[in-house]
Parts: sequence; C-alpha cells; structure tokens
Amino acid sequence: MEVVTIFGVFAVILVGIAATGIRIVPQAKVMVVERLGKFYKTASSGLNFLIPFVDSPRAIEMRTGNRFMRSNLVDLREQVMGFDTVQVITHDNVNMEVGSVIYYQIVEPAKALYQVENLALAIEQLTMTNLRNIMGGLTLDQTLTSRETVNTKLRMVLDEATEKWGVKVTRVELREIEPPQAIKAAMAKQMTAERERRAEVTKAEGDKAAAILQAEGEKISRILRAEAERDAEIARAEGHKRATMLQAEGKAEATRLVFEAIHNGRATPEVLALRYMETLQELGKGDNKMFVPYEATATLGAVASLKEVFTQTADTARPAAPAPARSAASLNSQGIARNVVVPEHATLPGGTPAMPPRRQQRPVQDSQDD
Repeated sequence: MEVVTIFGVFAVILVGIAATGIRIVPQAKVMVVERLGKFYKTASSGLNFLIPFVDSPRAIEMRTGNRFMRSNLVDLREQVMGFDTVQVITHDNVNMEVGSVIYYQIVEPAKALYQVENLALAIEQLTMTNLRNIMGGLTLDQTLTSRETVNTKLRMVLDEATEKWGVKVTRVELREIEPPQAIKAAMAKQMTAERERRAEVTKAEGDKAAAILQAEGEKISRILRAEAERDAEIARAEGHKRATMLQAEGKAEATRLVFEAIHNGRATPEVLALRYMETLQELGKGDNKMFVPYEATATLGAVASLKEVFTQTADTARPAAPAPARSAASLNSQGIARNVVVPEHATLPGGTPAMPPRRQQRPVQDSQDD
C-alpha cells in the first residue's frame, strides 16, 4: 500500500514536470528556445513541448507606450514606436522640437535577441541620433516643406542599421515640428504678407483681364455701330435716290399729261391770260413782295432807251462840256428793269404756263433815224 502511494506521488510529480514543458504559442508570435543556455530552436505558433530543466524560452524586452516590458514571446506583427519630441538644430541655427513615429517588424527573432542587448532602446536611440543628423543638414524652410524627404532618408538609414538585428523598418513619419515662438510669429507675418501679395496679384490680374475684355467689347461695339450706321446711310441714300427718281418720273408724267391735255383741248390765249392773272394773284400773297407783269418790263425798258438817246444827242451839241451823269429817272428806270421779278417761266398747278407767249418787241430806232 505504501509502495503504491509512493509510485502515485512519483507519477503525479512526473506529470506535473511534463506539464511544465508543454507550451502553447499564439498566432503571429514565436518563442525562442534555448537548450542548456544555447539557442536551440524557434517554437512557432501552436502546441510545443519543451524538456523541463533542459529547454527554456529566452525573454525579449519590448516597448509598449512609454514602458519597457519583458516577454517570452516575440511578436512578429508590425510594431509602432512613438518617440517624444527631441531638440534639433537646423542648418540655419534654428532650435526646434521634432517628434517622430517609427513602424518596424521583427523578421528574425533569434537575431533580435542575440545581436542586440535591448532592441527597443537601440531603435529609439538610433532614431533620435539620425533624426538630428538629417535635420541639421536642412534649413528651416526645408524642414517644413520637405517632410517626405526627411522620412525617406531616415527610413533608409534605420533600415540599413537594423538589418543585422533582424528588424525591418517599414515606415518613419515626422509627427510634429515645433519651431520657437518667435519663429512662429515671423512665419505668421510672412504668411499674411504672402497671402496679401497673392490677393493683390490676383486682383490686378482680374482688373487687367476685365479692362482687356471691356476694351475688346467697346472695339467690337464701335465696329458694329459703324457698320450699322454705314448700312443705314447706304439704305437712306438708296431710298432717297429711289424717291427722287420716282418723284421726277411722276413730275415728267404729270407734265406730259398736262401738255397733252392743253394741246388736245386747244386752249385760247384768253384762257391762258386768265390763268396767268390767277397765278399772279397766288404769287402775290404775303408781305414784302412785289411782282411786275412781264409786259410792263418791256415798257420800262423802252422808256429808259429813249432817255439815253436824247441824252446822247444833247451831249453831241456840247463838245466842250463833259458828259453829264445819267438822270435819276433813267437810273431808276434801268434799276426797275433789272431788279423787277419777272415770273416768265412760272407755271400753274399741273404744269400749265402762267403767262402767254412773249411777243416780239420792235427795236427802238436811234434819234438820227428820226
């Protein structure tokens, strides 16, 4: 009975010891196993059996947030490590604070444990030193406008340095860049001035474009207005020409019809004289007008001629005396004969002559013939 109890206790102890060698590794994680202090294997995800007191897992120190934690499992997933802001000096001697974030992944767990003492601390210090070196070669404006360049350079440097540690740096990002307060104020003023300049330039370009468009519009408007006025003048001229031609044709046709009517009607001199008198009455209406019949002008001309003949005869009888001036009666007669309004070509409405045909006057004989 005692032997059975001893064997039972021994069996329980063996089962307990064997149970301690059973290890279950989660997915995306591995366990680095050492046998008697020497690297033996890398236990993958799933059920794994370790020989108690012979095999033992190697712990790794990882950073979670701002804390460092030790674990027997190595996480093969991509890790994110954020760093606090560090003081850097740019190429133009400007102090600023820069914060960064690094994304890395452990691809060879054994190297991550045996090639570096503290992987997280090594990555942190390496990132800070290289960040200072890269930012020190850039000016302030370049650091603010060339983040992608800084990220690429930093990632290449870290990836090359951590390759022997079994780590792959996948991405590096500058989280924040904080220049001094004086630099911020100067940058704000510069940004305001630049925006005002752009606004003025944009406004000037808009005014220029508007002036050009307005000038082009006025030019086209004047051209169209000039063309319209030219076409209107041409149309008016053609209309006036057409109206004049039609009016002339109408007058010619009316004259022809009146002439034919008078010719066919065989008008007597008495009728023509009557019409002549009526026309004179119509023409005499109004103020400041004087009309002398055509027959009276012939009489006044004859009187003036006789006066001149008698004057010349008296002058021949006086050879020594100078030639006397013309009498006032003669001058008045000649002036009346010259200035009288003789409606010789006046016509009645419809084209009928307003006066009878002119009678032929007998020439006045000289005094010598008498």
